[in-house]
Amino acid sequence: MNRNQLINRVVKSILYGLVAVFFIWTAAMGYYNLIFTDTDTFFVLFGQHLLLVGVSSLLAVAVALPLAVFVTRPKYRKFEWMTSNAANLAQTVPSLAVLALMIGILGIGFAPAVFALFIYSVLPIFRNAVAGFNSIDANMKDAGKGMGMTPAQIFWRIEVPNSSYAIIAGLRTAIVLNVGTAALAYYIGGGGLGVWIFTGINLFDNAFLLSGAVPVTLMAIGIDALLAWIGRVVTPKGVRPPALQAVD
Repeated sequence: MNRNQLINRVVKSILYGLVAVFFIWTAAMGYYNLIFTDTDTFFVLFGQHLLLVGVSSLLAVAVALPLAVFVTRPKYRKFEWMTSNAANLAQTVPSLAVLALMIGILGIGFAPAVFALFIYSVLPIFRNAVAGFNSIDANMKDAGKGMGMTPAQIFWRIEVPNSSYAIIAGLRTAIVLNVGTAALAYYIGGGGLGVWIFTGINLFDNAFLLSGAVPVTLMAIGIDALLAWIGRVVTPKGVRPPALQAVD
């Protein structure tokens, strides 16, 4: 382990320790009692939050990954700047403005909230996938051709494994952002843990606020850790960044 990796681990340990102290202190103050006294409502809101994040993220993956594959093919690279600018433009619009726009188009409820989260998820996934595919050495593809591989075999056996780390990193960014942004679905009747968060803010009630905010935080940390583990599993050892290799 080199000096930078040691510093990184120490900083992470300190941050996680501070978060743990905060959770323990707030639990001792009884701020999470609402989760245990109104368990049914908590699980309904938690399920709604997961559904918002899951559906919007799946839609983003279904759009962003094929689009990234399309614009990184030699014949269609001329469309890369156009799609990148469109995705960047969608990301620059404030999240509340997107939600307000969706109300005018789709009304209130689950559907507009999912669509707004979908718009925010596309850019990180698309950008990282494009970067991953573009980073592959052309000599590797030429070697595959020399071995008699078809274009499909080159894609699945060379391009996908070598770009998997960048793709997973984009997924991590998009989904963790979605977990936090999904709380805003409360404003358009989309449900989720934002109901308790913003009720707590409006009523100056820390029990409501933390009973919503802390599960959202833990959800984001848990999903990020899960995707980081998946990234280590699916990324071939030979193409892993040094930080990932040090973990094994």
